[in-house]
Amino acid sequence: MAPRRTLKLKSWLYWSWTYICTLWFAMVLTMVYVLRSPLKLQETVNAASVFLNTLTPKFYVALTGTSSLISGLILIFEWWYFRKYGTSFIEQVSVSHLRPLLGGVENSSSAGLFSSVNGDTEPRTNVAECKVWRNPLNLFRGAEYSRYTWVTGKEPLTYYDMNLSAQDHQTFFLGDTQQLRPEDSVMQKAWRERNPQARIRAAYQAIELNRECAAAYVLLAEEEATTITEAERLFKQALKSGMKLSGKDTNLVVYIKRRLAMCARKLGRIKEAVKMMRDLMKEFPLLGMLNIHENLLEALLELQAYADVQAVLAKYDDISLPKSATICYTSALLKARAVSDKFSPEAASRRGLSTAEMNAVEAIHRAVEFNPHVPKYLLEMKSLILPPEHILKRGDSEAVAYAFFHLQHWKRAEGALNLLHCTWEGTFRIIPYPLEKGHLFYPYPGCTETADRELLPSFHEVSVYPKKELPFFILFTAGLCSFCAMLAMLTHQFPELMGVFVKAVSICTPHRTQKCVGFFVVVFLAFLSSLCALIIYFFFV
Repeated sequence: MAPRRTLKLKSWLYWSWTYICTLWFAMVLTMVYVLRSPLKLQETVNAASVFLNTLTPKFYVALTGTSSLISGLILIFEWWYFRKYGTSFIEQVSVSHLRPLLGGVENSSSAGLFSSVNGDTEPRTNVAECKVWRNPLNLFRGAEYSRYTWVTGKEPLTYYDMNLSAQDHQTFFLGDTQQLRPEDSVMQKAWRERNPQARIRAAYQAIELNRECAAAYVLLAEEEATTITEAERLFKQALKSGMKLSGKDTNLVVYIKRRLAMCARKLGRIKEAVKMMRDLMKEFPLLGMLNIHENLLEALLELQAYADVQAVLAKYDDISLPKSATICYTSALLKARAVSDKFSPEAASRRGLSTAEMNAVEAIHRAVEFNPHVPKYLLEMKSLILPPEHILKRGDSEAVAYAFFHLQHWKRAEGALNLLHCTWEGTFRIIPYPLEKGHLFYPYPGCTETADRELLPSFHEVSVYPKKELPFFILFTAGLCSFCAMLAMLTHQFPELMGVFVKAVSICTPHRTQKCVGFFVVVFLAFLSSLCALIIYFFFV
């Protein structure tokens, strides 16, 4: 009961704050008017006017120039902060820190992203929406990621991404911590090591304790092997050791078999890889969360076995199963492939779309609604990077991972990319705006940008959807900076003409109009007061 009364009291104070400020301002004006004679306001104003009239035009050039410089510095900082963090610094500070101090409603990020009709926050959690998943087609660190680092000097993986992988390995391979063998304890520490060389040394230490330590061979295959052939040899050794262990290492065996299938795919033995993936899915049908079918789809597309691809999609592209960019865009690719070789935008605009073309366009719209970041990578409007080891569904990280492996399949289908180019932007006319409602899927989550910035390297420009509008403070400071700079330049070059102009629009300076006393003082004070007023405004908006 007490908390409810406290909330009502806070709500009432917040509601009455505007009226209290207005009343206070009116009282101040009344006091100034009543005490105008004792305070000798008229004499003070006249004395200040005489003092200001003695100033030279250089003073007003310096005044407007200073205003332009300050607003320009604020503009540069706001622009840098927006490019780096995607928000306005002034707005963020005012909303996050100063607004609660003045009794405003705290805009906590822990609250739900959506509000109900009556204004109450829905008990909608964003944990499931922003859950990070293991990338089904993640590359090998030693044979692929490290080679990229050697060539470019850039780190393709973030520490956050690698830390998630270490947690995956610990829980997936060493789930029962109460029955750890000595070599398992060593490997548990090895996964947590940040230095790759320390992890490799720990793996060799585990092998010294037990020559059949499968997890140690897995680590060496992932991180020490510099070629796919060497990695495959170590994975075969790991599988041989893993098959000798008890049933508690089923997860480890599944992981090894999957990586062996991926080795075969990378080495060109695609039919062998497809068979290994099919056998793995039949042997362990309950491990669907590993998304082995996405590996299978990519390998079948490489074989151009489109009928088999359609059969896999018929099983996994179900309304009751979770979707992914691979599922949605592969379905769109198959439908686009059937019509793209003869598709022409001009002919379609004259005669309309056929049934098959309409199905292809609808499939593209469906895929784009699920992940709107993918088309720019497929159309090569945005440069690709190596995919991370973890992805966020519907995020930029998933788009990078999908396009990295599937761009070649879209290029192979004649006209498919042309059809995508002509139709993908039409999706955004179908999705309701603002994005509180989805069309075919749930509303697009608002937390993808933050998670993608953690998963993707700093040298990659994260794709953001919906595209954020330029913050008002950047536009305001840009206009103010330009206006003050123009005044400074005109006053310096044409003091007499500026004086005539001010005299025509203002009556505040009866003498020596070229000095523009009242005009320029008002400009400088307006700059400071406008900035303060806008900050206060954002406390309550």
